[in-house]
Amino acid sequence: MSDDRLAALFDGQRKTALAWRTSTAAERVERIKRLLASVRRHRAAILAAAASDFSRPAAEVTLTELVGITREAKTAMRRTAHWMKPRHRSSTLVGFGTAAYVRPEPRGRSLIISPWNYPFLLSFGPLISALAAGCPALIKPSEITPGHAALISRIIADAFAPTEVAVVEGDATTANALLALPFDHVFFTGSTAVGKLVMAAAARHLTSVTLELGGKSPVIVDASADLDQAAKVTMAAKFINDGQTCIAPDHVYVEESVREEFTERCLAWLARTYGVSVDAQRGNPNLARVVSSRHLARLADLLEEATAAGAKVLVGGVIDRDARFVAPTLLAEVPPGVAMMREEIFGPILPLISYTSLDAVIAAINQAPKPLALYVWTKRRTVADRVVAETSSGGACINHCLIQFAHGNVPFGGVNTSGMGSSHGPWGFGAFSHERAVVESRVMLADRLFAPYTSLKRRAIDWLSR
Repeated sequence: MSDDRLAALFDGQRKTALAWRTSTAAERVERIKRLLASVRRHRAAILAAAASDFSRPAAEVTLTELVGITREAKTAMRRTAHWMKPRHRSSTLVGFGTAAYVRPEPRGRSLIISPWNYPFLLSFGPLISALAAGCPALIKPSEITPGHAALISRIIADAFAPTEVAVVEGDATTANALLALPFDHVFFTGSTAVGKLVMAAAARHLTSVTLELGGKSPVIVDASADLDQAAKVTMAAKFINDGQTCIAPDHVYVEESVREEFTERCLAWLARTYGVSVDAQRGNPNLARVVSSRHLARLADLLEEATAAGAKVLVGGVIDRDARFVAPTLLAEVPPGVAMMREEIFGPILPLISYTSLDAVIAAINQAPKPLALYVWTKRRTVADRVVAETSSGGACINHCLIQFAHGNVPFGGVNTSGMGSSHGPWGFGAFSHERAVVESRVMLADRLFAPYTSLKRRAIDWLSR
């Protein structure tokens, strides 16, 4: 799409943004209903696109994308009127004689840049928040999954006029052209490296941003943990969507005394779920594929470097480039200096790291960039509390994985290199809203402290300062 066409789309939403400032809760809810209805009408096409672009199972797409969209929409439809209400604030001594309230108002024209790994959820989830807040939007889906991008465009066109919500398909050149426009808010989901570029571009216009990024999310399994649950949930969380999940377990610290037992349970779960042989895994309908040849080549390089440096393959390690297939892989004894231990893996490869000192594990986590998620499996309350208190991450789970995203009543977001700002429910509404302070004078008292500063006024001012 040409820069002129992009500018025309952007300019076309200006009147909408101004009109939607005074939109009612009922009007905003009606727009969310239109979106949800369009998603439902295209359900079969959504499942087909996921199968076509990277062989995702229909049940997995329904669970991880359609359920999330429905829950987010229903929450917004139920709560938007409440979120919109001005919040009255009590007065202070300095503000005596005034009434004050905080009024959420729409930020305005918004840009949503969504990734390829959960294209529908991570396009429509932020859009629901934007609609609840009263913001029109342009959506730029990833070009890596063209089937998804085309379908997202059709779903939006079925529900909205371009002056309300529009989809812009294209590559990084298109994204850069969009970021050159003075949007009122940018909501980006993707890698940390691209997030830095988005933030730099937004800074040119002092545009507010929400960045949902990633990071190397660690898992800690101590000797007291329920090893069956820890193995089952950690494996499922890792290998859903073939490991291409921003909050997937990236590596596991397992206490040495239970390392062998935990590893055996992980191997048994993988065999039961995806098959014992590589051929069985390759033909298993429950295992998605790596999204592109480029992404597969990166995973192959990570694996080759790690094994050449001494990493031990416990299971998997087989790559079929033509099929974009990487067998579910567990590694042990991965040297800390290899790229796999520095970069987010984002694929079906999981290092298991034994430990004897929780101090050392916490120190290792704190030496690395702050992750998007952290998971700890333990029956010891003191261990769980210590890990949460002494580390930092976007979110954390105790004896679970991934559930923090699906919960709905907690904010989702990163910290520092794993993100900025939060989404979901009222936090998503807040991302696309400006909290405007309004103070109304009822009894004018402040003018009694204006110049000229008499002795009495100076004494009153000194008293206030104390």
